[in-house]
Amino acid sequence: MNTLQWALGIGLAFTLASFAADLARGQEAEAKPKDEKPSQPKLEEATFGGGCFWCTEAFFERLPGVKSVVSGYSGGGVPNPTYQMVSTGLTGHAEVIQITFDPAVIPFATLLDYFWAAHDPTTVNAQGPDHGTQYRSIILYHSDAQKEAAEKAKHALNARRVHKSPVVTQIEPFETFYPAEGYHQDFARSNPGHPYVQTYIVPKMHKLKKIMKAEAQKEAEAQAGEEAESK
Repeated sequence: MNTLQWALGIGLAFTLASFAADLARGQEAEAKPKDEKPSQPKLEEATFGGGCFWCTEAFFERLPGVKSVVSGYSGGGVPNPTYQMVSTGLTGHAEVIQITFDPAVIPFATLLDYFWAAHDPTTVNAQGPDHGTQYRSIILYHSDAQKEAAEKAKHALNARRVHKSPVVTQIEPFETFYPAEGYHQDFARSNPGHPYVQTYIVPKMHKLKKIMKAEAQKEAEAQAGEEAESK
């Protein structure tokens, strides 16, 4: 074998080895995605105040796409407030719920629809038997998109005169959320026989069931219409 043949043989062997290595790396890269876990949904947060947080918590935690609901305080200037402090109306906080939700299942605009239905947004600093600034109707937005959606929805309600009186819901930027004491969390489920639950929350649950049933029927009719058109 002359020098040229020997060099060509070495070069060919090196090329084949390099190609085999590249092929192995490519196969390994293709195999990895199959082993990877599916990506988790991107969750968002919404903060609403609509009177006593026992009521709004019970209402929203039953919605598909809502991952968690925590009762607490927001919108005030006193750090780490207690229920007793907030109840004086002097801290500036409102009783609110912090909602963690999957926007792919329930968009923020849909949450707003349920928010308007969950309370009376036309009463100033009052909901049912509860009175004081801590019971005001308020949306604390977490993004410009939430702000725009909330303002648009509020304007539409007033323009269509859905209520006899104008919607007075405050729309303010979210700053800090303080979870309420443990006994406030999931109050309706933990205290089904409580007089407040029976008098004010149970009727809201009946209302929610009617709304969800109507929405399900509307979706079923829309799907049936699409299937009929595709045939």
